[in-house]
Amino acid sequence: MLEDRMKVWQADRFESASLTLRESPVPEVADNQILVKVGAVSLNYRDKLFLEGQFGTDFPLPFVPASDAAGNVAVVGRNVRSFKVGDRVISHFYPRWLRGDIRTEEESENLGVPLPGVLAEYIVLDERGAVHIPAYLSDTQASTLPVAAVTAWSALFEKCHVQPGDTVLVQGTGGVSIFALQLACAAGARVIVTSSSDVKLERAKGLGAHEGINYIREPEWQESVKSLTNGKGANHIVEVAGGENIRRSVDALVRGGHIAIVGFLQDDSFEIKILPLMLKLATIHTVGVGSKETFEKVIRALEVSRIYPVIDQEFLFTEAPQAFARLNNGPFGKIVVRIDKE
Repeated sequence: MLEDRMKVWQADRFESASLTLRESPVPEVADNQILVKVGAVSLNYRDKLFLEGQFGTDFPLPFVPASDAAGNVAVVGRNVRSFKVGDRVISHFYPRWLRGDIRTEEESENLGVPLPGVLAEYIVLDERGAVHIPAYLSDTQASTLPVAAVTAWSALFEKCHVQPGDTVLVQGTGGVSIFALQLACAAGARVIVTSSSDVKLERAKGLGAHEGINYIREPEWQESVKSLTNGKGANHIVEVAGGENIRRSVDALVRGGHIAIVGFLQDDSFEIKILPLMLKLATIHTVGVGSKETFEKVIRALEVSRIYPVIDQEFLFTEAPQAFARLNNGPFGKIVVRIDKE
């Protein structure tokens, strides 16, 4: 029997301390919507930035954070054809961006601000804003896919067009970076990983990374990349830091190489000299997750390759604030909140 009340995390202002667990009515579905009983929610660093007002504060309050959820369909609207009660589904980050490039303001709206977030026991999704969970993955594992896996795929294959035998440099060991490592290895690429931790570099090698560079010991890490590639450099770089790090990424590229910017953990701005960029014939891409069509490509690729998401730590639903705090400590892979009703 469907409950009529649920627990939900809300923020009354743009700071972490405002996150509060409340009770609310279970939402009703419109004709083209589904009600999902959430099994797990994964957090992204962008969720923390939104919660802290780093993306601005001109949004209605209170708001429900987070965008990545997996669970079971509890109710379907009368016009829904893609799902039935009991189906296992994942939320799509941009529920109105279905294919191609984003062309409208509506397509650019995402879950977790400005659209309602998913850190709740039940959520309503538009039929177009959900995909089926691969049968081999649990809800906890599937919840990690919407932002991290799709962003990694978009960077590697939609923007950089990685080919077997290419050298891919992956910076760091967060959610997007680990998926990029796994997907690039599955595609037959040679992967180099950078990290500040030798322990994390060894774990990355256990996932298929060919080499690792500790950027604390080697702050000009681009020289090590060139040394490992016989002076040529990497074909593609998944850039997560921003700031001064972009200069090093350009220097670490082969001629005609690609940089995909997926984050800005160090600095949200950068300055580079134009001449080195031109001489390298380098291309810099920005990556904003991906369309539903791209998400479905990711699902098919995961089913074939049997890639399992790497989860750093799981938290109970009541421990959501601790889960957000964990994002500050450099997780290896993804942080997940389990929605336990017992």
